[in-house]
Amino acid sequence: MKPIISFERAVGGTWAAAAPAWPARFAPPASRLLIGLIWLAAYVVLEWVSFIHDYKGLPVTPWNPGLGAVLALMILGGAPYALVLFAGVLIAELVVLKSSLDWPVVLGIAAVISGGYGGVAAIARKNLRLDVGLNRLRDVFGLLAAGMAGAVIVALLLSLLLLATDQLDLSDVLVTVGPLLVGDAIGIAVMTPLVLRLALLRSPSALRKLWRLVPELALYVLVVIGALWISVGSQPATDFKFFYLLFVPVVLIAVRHGLDGACMGLAITQLGLVGLLHGYGYDANAFTAFQTMMLVLTATGLVVGVVVTERVHANRTIREVEERLRRKEAEAAQVSRINLVSGMASALAHEINQPMTAARALARSAQHLLRAPTADLARAEGNLTDMIAQIDHAAAVVRRMRDFLRRGRPHVSTIEVREMLQDALNLLRLDASARHVGVELDVPDDLPPVHGDRVQLQQVVLNLARNAMEATAESGRADGHIRLFAHRAVRPNEVEIGVADNGPGIDASLAGRLFEPLTTSKEEGLGLGLSICASIVEAHGGRIWLQSHEAGATEFRFSLPLRQPEPTFQ
Repeated sequence: MKPIISFERAVGGTWAAAAPAWPARFAPPASRLLIGLIWLAAYVVLEWVSFIHDYKGLPVTPWNPGLGAVLALMILGGAPYALVLFAGVLIAELVVLKSSLDWPVVLGIAAVISGGYGGVAAIARKNLRLDVGLNRLRDVFGLLAAGMAGAVIVALLLSLLLLATDQLDLSDVLVTVGPLLVGDAIGIAVMTPLVLRLALLRSPSALRKLWRLVPELALYVLVVIGALWISVGSQPATDFKFFYLLFVPVVLIAVRHGLDGACMGLAITQLGLVGLLHGYGYDANAFTAFQTMMLVLTATGLVVGVVVTERVHANRTIREVEERLRRKEAEAAQVSRINLVSGMASALAHEINQPMTAARALARSAQHLLRAPTADLARAEGNLTDMIAQIDHAAAVVRRMRDFLRRGRPHVSTIEVREMLQDALNLLRLDASARHVGVELDVPDDLPPVHGDRVQLQQVVLNLARNAMEATAESGRADGHIRLFAHRAVRPNEVEIGVADNGPGIDASLAGRLFEPLTTSKEEGLGLGLSICASIVEAHGGRIWLQSHEAGATEFRFSLPLRQPEPTFQ
C-alpha cells in the first residue's frame, strides 16, 4: 500500500494554529480595502456561476460558494469583513438576480445575511476557539456546526423578513427555506475549509510544490467526471443509487492527502456536480435532493481528511519530541562527562604533572651530559628516549580526556573490552588511590570484541565505577575495593561488563528505580548518571541492571551484543 502523504507535507507549508498573518487583521486600511474589493469581486463571480433562478427575490441555488469563501475571510480577518458580504449581497441582488424587490427589503436581506454569518465567524473564532488551520477533528465539527446553525438562523430570519414585508406567503416558506438552508450549508462545508487551508500557505516554494501535484489532480478530475456521469447523467433525476460512487474518489484523496486533499476533492466534485446538473437541465427540487446527499459526502470527506491529517501531525509531533529528547540526552550525557572529569580534576592534574616533571628532569640531565667535556652520548640518548616516553604518556592522558569530553555524532567501531576497561581504570586509578580504594581488572584474554561508540560505553563504565568508589570510600572501610570485570554472558552472543564493590550497598527502596531519571541516594546528586547509562546501553542494543544491592557485595552489570547493532543514539 502506498504511504499516506498529506498536501501539507507535499508542499512543505505550515498551517497556523492561531490568528494568521494573512489577511492581516491589523493591516493598513488601504491593504484591507484592497483585500475586501478582491473578495467582493470573487463573491459576485461565484454567485453568478452558481445561480439558477430566483424565487420571489431569493436565489434558488444548489450551493453558495461565495458565502463559504467570504465566511473564511471573516474568520481569518475578523468582523469588519462582514461589510464585504453585505456589499456582495446587494450587488448580487441587483446584477445577478436582477431583483425587483424594494430597496428597504434588499438592504434587509443583505443585513440579515452579513450580520448572521458575521456573528457565526465571531463565535467560531472567540467562543469555539476555532483553529483556523482545522488541524483537529473538533475544529472541523465546530466549523460545520457553526455553519449549519448560521444557515438555519439566516434562512428563518429571511423568511420572517419576507413574510413581514408581504413578499412571501406561508406556503412559500418551505419552498425557499429548503434550498436556502442546503445551499448555504454546502457552500460553507465545501468552500470555507478549502479557503482557510489555502489562505494559510506561507511560502512561495509551497505553491511551487503544490503545482507539481497538478497531474494527480487532473487524474482525479477525470475519475470524478466519470463517477458523476454514472451517478447523475445516466439515471433519472429521482434515482440516487449510483451517487455513492462519488464516495470512492473523495475518500481516496482524503486518505492520501488528508484534509487538504479532502477540501480539493470536494470542491472539484461539487463543481462537476453543479455543471452536470446545469447541463442536463435538472430543476431546483432535483438540485436540492442531490445537494443534500452532497452534504453527507462533504461531511464524510472532511472527517476522513482531518483524521488523516491529525495522525500525520501526531506522528510528526512524536518524531520531533523524540528528536528533542535525544538532543537533551546527549547534552545531559556531556554534562555528566564534564562532572566526572571535574570530580577527577586533582587526580588528572597529578597524573599529567608526574610525566611532565620526569620529562623535565630527563631533559636537564641530557643537557648536562651533552655539555660535559667528555659527553656520554649513549646515556644522553637513553634520557631523551625516556623523556619522549613520558611526554607521550602525558599526551595520552590529554587525548583520553579530549575524546571523553568530545561532543558530536557517535563513532561506531570495534572495541576491545579489555583495552576500554583498562583506559577507564587509568582515569580512575589515582583518584581511587587518594580515597584509599583498591581497584582491579578481571577480563579473560579470549573475550571477543563488541561494537559501539567507545567514548559513550567508557562513560557507562566510569559512571558505575566512580559511584562504587565514592560509596566505598564514604563507608570508611580500610579494605575498600572495586572490581571491573567482563565475561561471556549466559545468553548467547552477548558480553557482560560489570562493576562490583564491597561498599555499604543500596537501600532496597531505591533498588527498583535506580535507572529512572532524578533518582539518587547522594545528597548533592542530580539523579541523571544511571539514567544516562541506561539510555547509552539500550541505544547499543543491550540492557543494564542491578545484579546485587547487598552491603559488601554491590554489583552493577550491563550486556552488549556481539553482533553490530543499528545504533539509535545521537
